[in-house]
Amino acid sequence: MLEQLTLGRYIPGHSWLHRLDPRAKLLLACYFIVIAFLTTNWLTYVLMFAFIGGVIFLTGLSFSYFVRGIGPLIWLIVFTAILQLLFTPGGHIYWHWGILMITSTGIQTSTAVFLRFLLIITMATVLTLTTAPLAIADGVEALLRPLRVIHFPVAQTALMLSVALRFVPTLLDEAQTIMNAQRARGVEFNNGGLIKRLRAIVPLLIPLFVGAIGRADDLATAMESRGYQGATNRTRYRVLKWHNADTIAVVVILVLNVVLVVLRHM
Repeated sequence: MLEQLTLGRYIPGHSWLHRLDPRAKLLLACYFIVIAFLTTNWLTYVLMFAFIGGVIFLTGLSFSYFVRGIGPLIWLIVFTAILQLLFTPGGHIYWHWGILMITSTGIQTSTAVFLRFLLIITMATVLTLTTAPLAIADGVEALLRPLRVIHFPVAQTALMLSVALRFVPTLLDEAQTIMNAQRARGVEFNNGGLIKRLRAIVPLLIPLFVGAIGRADDLATAMESRGYQGATNRTRYRVLKWHNADTIAVVVILVLNVVLVVLRHM
């Protein structure tokens, strides 16, 4: 299942979305996430999913690939929605047992939480699939550059984000390798109850963390040997350039926001 997870992975391509400036894509993703949290009308959810469907189409990748890619995270979203369903009071009570209850408000809240997190994870997946980690770091650094006035560590923050995104697929692949090695020794990860599955995962964590620390140490050594200094004004091989397509993308998300505001008050 881990090898199917697409969040954090980058797939090179030549689609319209791949060619957008990373600053534009970061602005679109952040703005979309904010809109997703503010959405309350069911009609606006339909419009949001239609928009994200159009964005997926522009990536040039198949919808089935996205569905398989976010599948491993669906269980986390479902678990969060169930917590909202069972612990949210208010409205008509359909079922009650101790501190657990299912109410009309709980059903509405849990459904909204599920849809919002699904939208957010899908947009985050689109961002990482179509934007290289270094490009995301350059975009973050460019957007946060005004914060240098208050001595905010912009370069260090961008580097930290870039390394984190770069390590996500690496750690997933390493975890899958360790799981395959342990399966060859008779460990079963998919059989038994929840407690048994959690116990089977514990031996996976130690070698995974040891490997992650080793990779981080190797990366730090390589950067120091090349004289990396994040605080200095470094030149770049690829210079970010804002094009008309980036302006169009920002205008589209602003128009979407206006439409959602109108629908919210209908």
